[in-house]
Amino acid sequence: MKAIRTLFNRLRPRFEEGGPYHKLYAFYESIETVFFGPVERSEGLPHVRDSLDVKRFMALVILALIPHLCFGIYNSGFQSRLASGLSTGLLPVIWSGIWLVLPMVIVTYVVGFAWEILFAVVRKHEISEGLFVSCMLFPLTLPPGTPLWQVALGISFGIVIGKEVFGGTGRNFLNPALTGRAFLYFAYPVSLSGDQVWTVLSGARTTVVDTFTAATPLSVSASTPAGQAVEETLHSVGYGALKLFGGLYPGSVGGTSTLLCVLGGLFLILLGIASYRIILGGVLGVLFTGALLNLIAGPDSAPFLSLNPFYHLIMGGSAFGIVYMTTDPVSATHMKHVKWIYGFMCGMLTVLIRVFNPAFPEGVGLAILFMNLFNPLLDHIEMQLRMRRRISNV
Repeated sequence: MKAIRTLFNRLRPRFEEGGPYHKLYAFYESIETVFFGPVERSEGLPHVRDSLDVKRFMALVILALIPHLCFGIYNSGFQSRLASGLSTGLLPVIWSGIWLVLPMVIVTYVVGFAWEILFAVVRKHEISEGLFVSCMLFPLTLPPGTPLWQVALGISFGIVIGKEVFGGTGRNFLNPALTGRAFLYFAYPVSLSGDQVWTVLSGARTTVVDTFTAATPLSVSASTPAGQAVEETLHSVGYGALKLFGGLYPGSVGGTSTLLCVLGGLFLILLGIASYRIILGGVLGVLFTGALLNLIAGPDSAPFLSLNPFYHLIMGGSAFGIVYMTTDPVSATHMKHVKWIYGFMCGMLTVLIRVFNPAFPEGVGLAILFMNLFNPLLDHIEMQLRMRRRISNV
């Protein structure tokens, strides 16, 4: 580390004021603080001393997302080679997955950093640490093999329109990664939705499998024939509860494994990064709404209404959204009690969108974005209620 410190000390004068690369100081600072703490520190009193700065905060979230990326690489390669009738050995699967997923991650970070550097230079401020997490989350929400130009367009929309136009990190009220994902979904629904987008034939990034074997659990559930239990239909096509919990089925790059979401959620909660109130509220919202639909379902109702609520948690990206998207420290609620309401509503809307709107089989992304719009109101309501309980000045 001493050699790295010496290198940064030599480079710093070139990027500080008066140096030849002063306009790129934000880029230099973003790289330096990955290895070392920020040079600038609060000197005046009062201020709070804490070993966890914003960059370390975001680094821990990325650390929790690394297993999702690794699993996404394996799952994408496995589904591709399985559908293509090729060997599903460990090394060939990983190699195929790398070719499908890694270019999406690289394009996301390159384009995202380009926009962030541009706005940092124009506004003369440091690069936002939230960019690291947004650029990791975005490709994990996409189908494997998404065209790279769409990846670049989606992250551009998420960073610029979802965040920078409002002033950057800390001022955006929408989750940037979900904003970019929603934009792609509505702008290019054919290439971002439907069973055929989830499995890519090996050797052809633009060719997809258009067979029933590529159907996602959510689409199988929504298309279950009347009079047949959804659970039975899922089991008949190989989607048992354990397989759904593990996540080895066609889906988004990093959002299918509920097991990894549970482990990642516990990791973030124990470190004080994610709010357990929001996560538990989201889980309760899913289970309560699913159970309520079970109660109102009749003999002639759609089979989806009778689905075991637990399946809503382990199918698709609901667990991934609840753990990593709802807990975004900027776009989530900040007051203690309304975090329960926010999480509960995200879970409830996820189930309602899935069941009653076949055009949006996933639901969790739209549910979170919708609740992002109401978070300032929820915080305001709790603040007003707290103010009313204060004793008036005498």
